[in-house]
Amino acid sequence: MNQSNDSQLHEFVAAENDAGLRLDHRIATRFSNISRARVQELIEAGLVLVNSRAAKGSHRLRAGERIQVQMQPRPPLRAEPESIPLEILYEDDDVIAVNKPAGMTVHAGAGTTHGTLVNALLGRGQSLSQGGDALRPGIVHRLDKDTSGIILVAKNDAAHARLSEAFRQREIKKTYIALVQGLLKEDRGTINLAIARDPKRRTRMTARRSIVLGNAREARTDWLLLTRVDATSLLEVQLHTGRTHQIRVHFSALRHPVVGDTLYGAAEQLRIGKITLPPLHRNFLHAARLGFAQPRTGAWIDLRAPLPQDLRTFFQQLAAAAGESPERIDATLAAYL
Repeated sequence: MNQSNDSQLHEFVAAENDAGLRLDHRIATRFSNISRARVQELIEAGLVLVNSRAAKGSHRLRAGERIQVQMQPRPPLRAEPESIPLEILYEDDDVIAVNKPAGMTVHAGAGTTHGTLVNALLGRGQSLSQGGDALRPGIVHRLDKDTSGIILVAKNDAAHARLSEAFRQREIKKTYIALVQGLLKEDRGTINLAIARDPKRRTRMTARRSIVLGNAREARTDWLLLTRVDATSLLEVQLHTGRTHQIRVHFSALRHPVVGDTLYGAAEQLRIGKITLPPLHRNFLHAARLGFAQPRTGAWIDLRAPLPQDLRTFFQQLAAAAGESPERIDATLAAYL
């Protein structure tokens, strides 16, 4: 590989075992320090050449082709304010807690530049800590895009530092409601499976022992059965660690994927007898409760976020299709409405 320090031009020749590979995939594996999203940006900007001509990411390589990649630094990015309504569950001088809807990303990243929780907070004139980077002011923990519920944000750097340490020390109590496919045999349980990035599908995590050995992080999930309906189990789930996709990965590893979570093996639609339920279009996963010590005073604060209407409706449709008593279902959900 030739590299010019001034132009940041990288060159290499496709080897025999590169033949047939997509151009974008080959570049992503050769330059592991840049994301696949950034590779696409370089290709779309005409900064990737094959035999001196601009090429598409889908181009299939042939042995001997000369690939040139013109690296260019991204301009510095900052989160910008946007007028987006938010449901505020709690607020004081140090923290703000939001009931995040499903479909909203917490902060900007690959493929997402606007419409995030951070954009919405800045849009209400919110002062946020600078403990993270310019795209993640105030963010001390995250929820997946398709997971709804409570997220805690720091308004100042002192609160950010204390909350970040509390999360590291596992002093913050996080409780979720999840509907999973299949009938769990026990009424409660603990999942202790280490989690790592799936090397074959980079958008996924995995708990497979053959993959995670050596580069995984410990993860513990406790669960309590609330009720069984047809071939599903409604659970209260408590996290003791905060790994990426932890609940989704752990229950998928047990072959009980979260309903709606097609990334981890869930069906696109549930069938109850001869009835096919409408697709959920999100994961049946909701951060229902969060308990933490106020970072300035130490006072314990318990927060609750009601189960969203789309999840309540879906569960009621499921129960009706299974012939369950509406009164029993309402009683089960009463604590989370």
